[in-house]
Amino acid sequence: MGKKHSTLFKKILIANRGEIALRIIRTCKEMGIHTVAVYSTADKDSLPVRFADEAVCIGPPSSLDSYLKIPNIIAAAEITNADAIHPGYGFLSENAKFSKICQEHGIKFIGASPEMIEEMGDKASAKATMLAAGVPCVPGSPGLLKDGKHALKIAKEIGLPVMMKATAGGGGKGMRVVWKEEDVEPFLEAIQREAAAAFGNDGVYMEKFVEEPRHIEIQIAGDMYGKVCHMSERDCSIQRRHQKLVEETPSPFMTAALRKAMGEAAIKAAKAVNYEGVGTVEFLVDKHRNFYFMEMNTRIQVEHTITEEVIGWDLIKEQIKIAAGEPITGKNYTPQAHAIQCRINAEDPFNNWMPSPGRITEYHEPGGIGIRIDTHVYAGYTIPPNYDSMVSKLITVAQSREEAIRKMERALGEYIVEGVKTTIPFHQKLMANERFRAGDFTTKFLEEWDYKA
Repeated sequence: MGKKHSTLFKKILIANRGEIALRIIRTCKEMGIHTVAVYSTADKDSLPVRFADEAVCIGPPSSLDSYLKIPNIIAAAEITNADAIHPGYGFLSENAKFSKICQEHGIKFIGASPEMIEEMGDKASAKATMLAAGVPCVPGSPGLLKDGKHALKIAKEIGLPVMMKATAGGGGKGMRVVWKEEDVEPFLEAIQREAAAAFGNDGVYMEKFVEEPRHIEIQIAGDMYGKVCHMSERDCSIQRRHQKLVEETPSPFMTAALRKAMGEAAIKAAKAVNYEGVGTVEFLVDKHRNFYFMEMNTRIQVEHTITEEVIGWDLIKEQIKIAAGEPITGKNYTPQAHAIQCRINAEDPFNNWMPSPGRITEYHEPGGIGIRIDTHVYAGYTIPPNYDSMVSKLITVAQSREEAIRKMERALGEYIVEGVKTTIPFHQKLMANERFRAGDFTTKFLEEWDYKA
């Protein structure tokens, strides 16, 4: 065993919190790798802090002063002699500057290189790279829009409706659909103002608005020897304001021909940037099953769990091995089972999704065959108001979609989280919805469905 793992890391610092930090710690333990948790004062009682081999406080509750504070994280890695940092998702996971600083300090960043992050992080340059590689992209402006007149000319060439987006945008900010020519100029000016304020960058580009879109992503892995494989798709179309709520694999919209074409396109995308690591290529798929590159995420995804369940592969383990210079062992996969993930958040879905931080007074998890829960909470745990409100990820896996939905209904009915409001009642309504059960939904599903009725 010693020889086989000689290239692996001795100690990994996890630059994150919550369920993903605990998820990474578990895999490291199984691989015989020591772990360092970093935490803000708000997270001192969290499970990652309890289960890591070492823990270092990196600042006060505000993420700007803790989980996003690069000098504090590097200092924690140096005082604990960590030889690698796993950033999880969110926070610094796609921060080119952080990846570069890790390199400069001789610490392996378990993720993409600074160059890859920069190339794929800026939407306009990512699109140019993909077009050059022959990956289908949504028709759009060749670069940023110069002014209103230029924007109107391109809108006419593409054909309305079009979508205008801030190049540095994310999380649903800095984007608008334009249905009428007279709205092009005023919408452009509004997005430029919004983007300058939110991202410090007022660059805006335009693309064709995809009708009845589904959000389908392909999981990929690539090593330093140029090998890339894909691990099939995930359907992430159930979302609110571009925030995913439910993910599943395989997609009920998928055909064998579409999976083959999208898988090949995702591999082309990864090879175009010499991608190393585990990542995701995200596509919009229209009602005619035309698919278009949307973005590439150079990190582990929240929804990686469902892929693991249907292919029997630990994706965090694969990330660590790739970062340590080992070749990938995977091949292109077709799911042999069906898995669904519901994100359980401390939010009130019946009161405009208001966050509901606070103390969990009672907590009971569902169990049984084909049920997985990734969480960092327990009875008596206080969900702090400073971060995202995720309580857990509830995953069911079964031989068919219908069975996975029935299993999810049963699991949600057993799940008890008291003391805070959660999205469990919303998910129960969704699982019972006839259109959802029939696989008949797009990214606009939540705008069309009155789930409060």
